[in-house]
Amino acid sequence: MQRVCWTILLRILGWNTDVQFPNDVKKCVIIAGPHTHWMDFPIGLAYRSILRLKNARFLGKKELFDGPLGFFFRWVGGIPADRFSKHNVVDQVVDILTKESEMMIALSPEGTRNKVDHLRTGFYHIAKKAGIPIVMVGFDFKNRRIIVSEPFYTSDCEKTDFDLILRFFAPIQGKIPSKGMAETKNQFNV
Repeated sequence: MQRVCWTILLRILGWNTDVQFPNDVKKCVIIAGPHTHWMDFPIGLAYRSILRLKNARFLGKKELFDGPLGFFFRWVGGIPADRFSKHNVVDQVVDILTKESEMMIALSPEGTRNKVDHLRTGFYHIAKKAGIPIVMVGFDFKNRRIIVSEPFYTSDCEKTDFDLILRFFAPIQGKIPSKGMAETKNQFNV
Protein backbone atom coordinates (compact mmCIF):
# COMPACT_ATOMS: atom_id res chain seq x y z
CA MET A 1 0.00 0.00 0.00
CA GLN A 2 2.84 2.40 0.84
CA ARG A 3 4.38 1.68 -2.55
CA VAL A 4 1.17 2.67 -4.33
CA CYS A 5 0.81 5.86 -2.26
CA TRP A 6 4.42 6.90 -2.90
CA THR A 7 4.05 6.16 -6.63
CA ILE A 8 0.90 8.29 -6.88
CA LEU A 9 2.47 11.14 -4.89
CA LEU A 10 5.65 11.19 -6.99
CA ARG A 11 3.66 11.10 -10.22
CA ILE A 12 1.49 14.00 -9.02
CA LEU A 13 4.71 15.90 -8.28
CA GLY A 14 5.96 15.10 -11.80
CA TRP A 15 8.66 12.57 -10.84
CA ASN A 16 9.46 9.63 -13.10
CA THR A 17 8.84 6.38 -11.23
CA ASP A 18 10.02 4.08 -14.04
CA VAL A 19 13.40 3.17 -12.55
CA GLN A 20 15.26 -0.06 -11.91
CA PHE A 21 17.65 -1.10 -9.16
CA PRO A 22 20.15 -3.93 -9.79
CA ASN A 23 18.08 -7.00 -8.81
CA ASP A 24 20.99 -9.24 -7.93
CA VAL A 25 22.39 -6.89 -5.26
CA LYS A 26 21.43 -8.06 -1.77
CA LYS A 27 24.08 -6.19 0.19
CA CYS A 28 25.68 -2.86 -0.73
CA VAL A 29 26.49 0.69 0.20
CA ILE A 30 24.16 3.13 -1.56
CA ILE A 31 25.55 6.62 -1.95
CA ALA A 32 22.81 9.12 -2.71
CA GLY A 33 23.42 12.65 -3.87
CA PRO A 34 23.82 15.39 -4.49
CA HIS A 35 22.47 15.99 -1.00
CA THR A 36 21.44 19.65 -1.17
CA HIS A 37 18.05 19.90 0.57
CA TRP A 38 15.86 18.23 3.20
CA MET A 39 13.56 17.09 0.37
CA ASP A 40 16.17 14.47 -0.56
CA PHE A 41 15.06 12.42 2.44
CA PRO A 42 11.37 11.93 1.53
CA ILE A 43 12.30 11.43 -2.13
CA GLY A 44 14.73 8.71 -1.02
CA LEU A 45 12.09 7.06 1.18
CA ALA A 46 9.62 7.13 -1.70
CA TYR A 47 11.98 5.47 -4.16
CA ARG A 48 13.09 2.92 -1.54
CA SER A 49 9.45 1.85 -1.33
CA ILE A 50 8.84 1.97 -5.10
CA LEU A 51 11.98 -0.10 -5.75
CA ARG A 52 11.01 -2.55 -2.99
CA LEU A 53 14.32 -2.19 -1.19
CA LYS A 54 12.95 -3.53 2.07
CA ASN A 55 16.44 -4.19 3.47
CA ALA A 56 17.68 -0.66 2.76
CA ARG A 57 18.55 1.37 5.83
CA PHE A 58 20.19 4.75 6.04
CA LEU A 59 23.02 6.18 8.09
CA GLY A 60 22.24 9.57 9.60
CA LYS A 61 23.93 11.92 12.01
CA LYS A 62 23.24 11.05 15.63
CA GLU A 63 21.58 14.39 16.27
CA LEU A 64 18.64 13.38 14.04
CA PHE A 65 17.84 10.56 16.43
CA ASP A 66 17.86 12.69 19.59
CA GLY A 67 14.62 14.15 20.83
CA PRO A 68 11.05 13.49 19.75
CA LEU A 69 11.84 12.69 16.08
CA GLY A 70 14.32 9.94 16.99
CA PHE A 71 11.55 7.33 17.03
CA PHE A 72 10.46 8.30 13.51
CA PHE A 73 13.97 8.13 12.03
CA ARG A 74 14.56 4.69 13.58
CA TRP A 75 11.11 3.50 12.42
CA VAL A 76 11.89 4.40 8.79
CA GLY A 77 15.21 2.53 8.89
CA GLY A 78 17.73 4.96 10.28
CA ILE A 79 20.94 4.01 12.00
CA PRO A 80 22.50 6.82 14.07
CA ALA A 81 26.17 7.61 13.48
CA ASP A 82 28.08 9.56 16.10
CA ARG A 83 30.63 11.29 13.92
CA PHE A 84 32.50 12.59 16.97
CA SER A 85 32.70 9.31 18.88
CA LYS A 86 35.96 7.63 19.80
CA HIS A 87 34.54 4.51 18.19
CA ASN A 88 35.23 4.15 14.49
CA VAL A 89 31.94 4.58 12.59
CA VAL A 90 33.28 2.62 9.60
CA ASP A 91 34.00 -0.42 11.77
CA GLN A 92 30.62 -0.12 13.52
CA VAL A 93 28.77 -0.16 10.20
CA VAL A 94 30.92 -3.00 8.82
CA ASP A 95 30.04 -5.05 11.92
CA ILE A 96 26.33 -4.40 11.33
CA LEU A 97 26.63 -5.39 7.66
CA THR A 98 28.54 -8.61 8.35
CA LYS A 99 25.81 -9.79 10.73
CA GLU A 100 23.12 -9.49 8.05
CA SER A 101 22.70 -11.66 4.96
CA GLU A 102 20.81 -8.94 3.09
CA MET A 103 21.26 -5.27 3.95
CA MET A 104 21.85 -2.02 2.15
CA ILE A 105 23.19 1.08 3.87
CA ALA A 106 22.41 4.41 2.23
CA LEU A 107 24.26 7.62 2.99
CA SER A 108 25.35 10.87 1.46
CA PRO A 109 28.88 10.93 0.05
CA GLU A 110 29.08 14.63 0.97
CA GLY A 111 28.08 13.99 4.58
CA THR A 112 26.09 17.26 4.66
CA ARG A 113 23.59 19.36 2.71
CA ASN A 114 26.17 22.15 2.45
CA LYS A 115 28.42 22.67 -0.56
CA VAL A 116 31.59 20.62 -0.16
CA ASP A 117 35.00 20.77 -1.82
CA HIS A 118 35.70 17.05 -1.32
CA LEU A 119 33.61 13.98 -0.69
CA ARG A 120 33.85 12.15 2.61
CA THR A 121 35.45 8.72 2.45
CA GLY A 122 33.60 6.71 5.12
CA PHE A 123 31.19 5.11 2.64
CA TYR A 124 34.13 3.99 0.54
CA HIS A 125 35.94 2.34 3.44
CA ILE A 126 32.71 0.67 4.61
CA ALA A 127 32.26 -0.91 1.17
CA LYS A 128 35.92 -1.89 0.94
CA LYS A 129 36.13 -3.44 4.43
CA ALA A 130 32.80 -5.25 4.06
CA GLY A 131 33.69 -6.48 0.55
CA ILE A 132 30.40 -5.22 -0.89
CA PRO A 133 29.62 -3.06 -3.93
CA ILE A 134 28.69 0.59 -4.07
CA VAL A 135 25.55 1.66 -5.93
CA MET A 136 25.25 5.35 -6.77
CA VAL A 137 21.82 7.01 -6.75
CA GLY A 138 21.48 10.51 -8.15
CA PHE A 139 18.66 12.86 -7.09
CA ASP A 140 18.01 14.61 -10.40
CA PHE A 141 15.59 17.38 -9.44
CA LYS A 142 15.98 19.10 -12.82
CA ASN A 143 14.44 16.13 -14.64
CA ARG A 144 12.45 14.86 -11.63
CA ARG A 145 13.93 11.38 -11.53
CA ILE A 146 16.56 9.32 -9.82
CA ILE A 147 19.46 7.80 -11.68
CA VAL A 148 20.81 4.45 -10.47
CA SER A 149 24.29 3.24 -11.41
CA GLU A 150 25.45 -0.29 -11.89
CA PRO A 151 27.12 -1.63 -8.74
CA PHE A 152 30.89 -1.44 -8.55
CA TYR A 153 33.47 -2.76 -6.13
CA THR A 154 36.26 -0.59 -4.82
CA SER A 155 39.57 -1.09 -6.56
CA ASP A 156 43.16 -0.75 -5.44
CA CYS A 157 43.16 2.82 -6.76
CA GLU A 158 41.03 5.18 -4.67
CA LYS A 159 41.72 8.08 -7.04
CA THR A 160 40.23 6.15 -9.97
CA ASP A 161 37.21 5.12 -7.92
CA PHE A 162 36.53 8.69 -6.76
CA ASP A 163 36.95 9.97 -10.32
CA LEU A 164 34.21 7.51 -11.34
CA ILE A 165 31.95 8.69 -8.50
CA LEU A 166 32.43 12.37 -9.31
CA ARG A 167 31.82 11.78 -13.03
CA PHE A 168 28.52 10.13 -12.14
CA PHE A 169 27.30 12.86 -9.76
CA ALA A 170 28.78 16.01 -11.36
CA PRO A 171 26.09 16.53 -14.05
CA ILE A 172 23.17 15.76 -11.71
CA GLN A 173 21.30 18.82 -10.39
CA GLY A 174 20.02 18.54 -6.86
CA LYS A 175 17.19 20.62 -5.42
CA ILE A 176 19.68 23.48 -4.92
CA PRO A 177 21.97 23.24 -7.98
CA SER A 178 24.67 25.50 -6.55
CA LYS A 179 25.31 22.93 -3.80
CA GLY A 180 25.83 20.07 -6.27
CA MET A 181 29.01 18.19 -7.07
CA ALA A 182 29.90 19.81 -10.40
CA GLU A 183 32.89 21.56 -8.85
CA THR A 184 33.76 18.95 -6.22
CA LYS A 185 37.40 17.89 -6.40
CA ASN A 186 38.89 14.45 -6.04
CA GLN A 187 40.69 14.46 -2.71
CA PHE A 188 43.27 12.08 -4.12
CA ASN A 189 44.51 14.50 -6.79
CA VAL A 190 47.96 15.69 -5.87
